Amino acid sequence: MRSYSGPISDYSAKLLSPFRYPGGKTWLVPLICQRLHNMESKPVEFIEPFAGGSIVGLNVAFRGLAEHVTLVELDEDVAAVWETIINGNARSLADRIVAFNLTLDSVAEELSKSPTDLEDRAFQIILRNRISRGGILAPGAGILRQGENGRGIKSRWYPETLRKRILQVAEMRERITFIHGDGLDVLRENAQRADVVFFIDPPYTVGDKKPGRRLYTHYEIDHDELFRVASMLTGNFLMTYSNDERVRRLALRYNFDVREITMRNNHHIKKTELLIGRNLRE
Repeated sequence: MRSYSGPISDYSAKLLSPFRYPGGKTWLVPLICQRLHNMESKPVEFIEPFAGGSIVGLNVAFRGLAEHVTLVELDEDVAAVWETIINGNARSLADRIVAFNLTLDSVAEELSKSPTDLEDRAFQIILRNRISRGGILAPGAGILRQGENGRGIKSRWYPETLRKRILQVAEMRERITFIHGDGLDVLRENAQRADVVFFIDPPYTVGDKKPGRRLYTHYEIDHDELFRVASMLTGNFLMTYSNDERVRRLALRYNFDVREITMRNNHHIKKTELLIGRNLRE
């Protein structure tokens, strides 16, 4: 890829995902979109192997910065949402969200049910995501009590907005493939393709803090193997990681470039993360 240039602000993130996703990369969307824009030719495919809330891949698809976007997610609950929106009846899910009268009692009743199909599961996961603290879906996550402006569990429940986002993603389904599977396997399968760009944002479980352990159900990942596989990629890639010395050592082992970038977390606290790839320039 060419070096960073141009007005990154032109690519401010469009909010398309129905998820409030811990560790989401909304703040990184402008930079990635600018990098894709600066490429000499449009990638045939953009692959996000640890998709989660998929904010990056959805923005790439929306802006047409790659011919096709492939999202991969291992978590069965998160996958149920994307399967329904991209491969199922997105309109039915969207209408169901708008029709739901959200109260503590209705939430308790809905989440006590066993889902009967994929759409049931997707609805319950969106509901859990929107009422939980920080959008955390991992076991043990608490629900909002005070919330925004004292609105409690309703403070992140915007049914019409969610409906709009779901239908917008569904309109792009011809340009998006969703895979419920292991991101590492997908990286290996596409390692020899020069026409692919990869955005790799794994759970942060390296070092002392390991925030991924409390944020995600599937947080276990072989980071050494991920770096080894990344070193085999023919196509361009960008990885994001926590700013940790072990990560820096892995990057050094495979001769990757490392760049610190400042972002704000969900609590609006400034912190630095690492961008890792090839030929990174300030």
